[in-house]
Amino acid sequence: MVSAALALIFAGTAGCTTAREAGITQAPRILVIAHRGASGERPEHTLAAYDLAIEQGADFIEPDLVLTRDGALVARHENDITQTTDVAEHPEFADRRATRTIDGVTHTGWFTEDFTLAELKTLRAKERLPDLRPGNARFDGQFAVPTLAEVIALAKRRSAETGRMIGIYPETKHPSYFAARGLDFDAPLLAALREAGWDRADAPVFVQSFEVDNLRRLARQTRVPLVQLVASAGAPADGAAASYAEMLSDTGLAAIARYARGLGPEKSLVVTNEGDDTGLARRARAAGLQVHPWTFRAENYFLPERDRIGADPKATGRLADEIARHVAAGVTGFFTDFPYLGVEARNGARGGE
Repeated sequence: MVSAALALIFAGTAGCTTAREAGITQAPRILVIAHRGASGERPEHTLAAYDLAIEQGADFIEPDLVLTRDGALVARHENDITQTTDVAEHPEFADRRATRTIDGVTHTGWFTEDFTLAELKTLRAKERLPDLRPGNARFDGQFAVPTLAEVIALAKRRSAETGRMIGIYPETKHPSYFAARGLDFDAPLLAALREAGWDRADAPVFVQSFEVDNLRRLARQTRVPLVQLVASAGAPADGAAASYAEMLSDTGLAAIARYARGLGPEKSLVVTNEGDDTGLARRARAAGLQVHPWTFRAENYFLPERDRIGADPKATGRLADEIARHVAAGVTGFFTDFPYLGVEARNGARGGE
């Protein structure tokens, strides 16, 4: 069973349109989603990062998913693992270095689709941003690349230990690229959710994507809530829309609501860097969508100028102020690299949770 707070979030997908119909009278809690785990303090997409995020109070942990050559789903930000693993230090894989074009961008390095799961398990994770997060780099070489099944198992175990439901928020990365290489996301993703017993409308799961057609296809196969990601520029790589901007019109939001339960916008689309509420969160919620912007990070480098403290890009700025503006704009959750700061900011902005 999901918690009362999560039950309210998922009520719409279970046929309930209001909290009263769902039998819940409390206000819905704004969800704190651990972006790649507690990635501000541990190398991203490692079980250590996810476990720390849970310890810090995250409601959901987010594994970005990519595929191995033998069709296993693993948690990496990208299928290019050059910067996030020690693959370059493995002479046995030197001949796997390749050049690929992914979503129109050329990359040279090592790619998960050229490795079996067993081979990938011989690698160890590295900090992706060592200059900004040197503290994380001290953990380089300590953690393996986790599978989706391992992330689910961690969430279930920690749910039992903490007495609160920990959800997962997987992103399907580049599904059309993988499909062109004969690798399918849908079957292994849906199988993993079925195996976990998390293929229900009220499961503690959101599945997200920057592409559209794969979400529409998943909507025909599962009742798990889906989230359409949108960026401040560009368009879905599968060509399903001319631009993300087009998708954010009232007509576009209504179209998203026909296959998804949520919208995951780049944070500046909700509140500009100058602090102006764009009205997107209210329009999306009026269309029946949850609103979970990304990504809130504590370092000055990532913060709007008004929230920076000092000139050091690595220094911690006023993240709570940025989150508070988004809470006031009406978001129902948010992604952060620092879950404990996100929980504090969420609770402060709502006067306690």
